Amino acid sequence: MRRVVTLAPALALALAACAPLTQAPPPRGADARLSGRISVSIAGDVHRRGTGGAASFELFGSPEAGRMELTAPLGGLVARASWQSGVARLETPDGERRFADLDSLTRELLGESVPVAALFDWLQGRPWPGAPNRSTEKGFEQLGWRIEPRLPALVAIRLSEPVVTLRAKLDGGDEGTP
Repeated sequence: MRRVVTLAPALALALAACAPLTQAPPPRGADARLSGRISVSIAGDVHRRGTGGAASFELFGSPEAGRMELTAPLGGLVARASWQSGVARLETPDGERRFADLDSLTRELLGESVPVAALFDWLQGRPWPGAPNRSTEKGFEQLGWRIEPRLPALVAIRLSEPVVTLRAKLDGGDEGTP
């Protein structure tokens, strides 16, 4: 029997930390600025408990170089991921860690990899140009995920085990360029 819990351990630790991160200004020359609410749930099974979490987000830049900030429901910044060629950084109230790529960073933060680079396009209802895709009745499949755009919202479900469900809703009027 599968179970889904509402708060990922890493996000829970960040939310419980005493000193929230300070907000940073948007990067200069950012290609995109998307913001809204996001939730990620990872299905469990009889051997592993499901996890998940929700936060407000701001996504700046591009798949090649950018930043994503996660904010707790009460407004404190709890995590900042930034990336550029060859390095991804994760800042939390506990400190900063570096990773070789975004997949490694999201695996550490959420317990499973989430294709952040593709989110720039998925959140705008279109396939990411960096990988093949196939049309479906409600959207498309790409990178092993079924994407169902319901603008200004998105549901993305990873098709392999464990099933990961990402839901996002963009704030009104923030459609991509600064």
